Amino acid sequence: MRRRAFLSVAATAPFLGLSLTGRADKVRVALTESELIYLSPLKSNGDLSRCQAEVWYVMQGPDALVCTAADSWRAVAPATGLTRTRLWAGDEGVWHNGRYRSLPSVLVDASIEEDSGEIETALLLFGDKYVAEWGTWGPRFRRGLADGSRVMLRYRLS
Repeated sequence: MRRRAFLSVAATAPFLGLSLTGRADKVRVALTESELIYLSPLKSNGDLSRCQAEVWYVMQGPDALVCTAADSWRAVAPATGLTRTRLWAGDEGVWHNGRYRSLPSVLVDASIEEDSGEIETALLLFGDKYVAEWGTWGPRFRRGLADGSRVMLRYRLS
């Protein structure tokens, strides 16, 4: 772990009521270093869904935010009440190779973020995090959020 990432997590741990020993804490540390997370909404029986993907994300406090297609299972699941999602933090390339399953993971609660101020803050954070790609993807995210073809998802780390 990089020193700066450790210090960042360590400094916020007391505020979040954390010790740096549990599974969720390992995920939080990985979230400070990774460009990607992997997500799989849980089906009603608790099994992982077939919708698994590596995605860009930004952190707003203890929550991870993702901008995704409104018709993706990631977006449809919380809209229909299936809010539990498995989140893996790290970067193992495309999800098809399955290596991401060795990364630290945690169950999170998903919701659709509708607050325009929170969405704008998230978009600014995306631009800061993904500088090289944001010239292409920033306008796509903004257009999609405006026309409803994209939604912002919030994953609450508990």
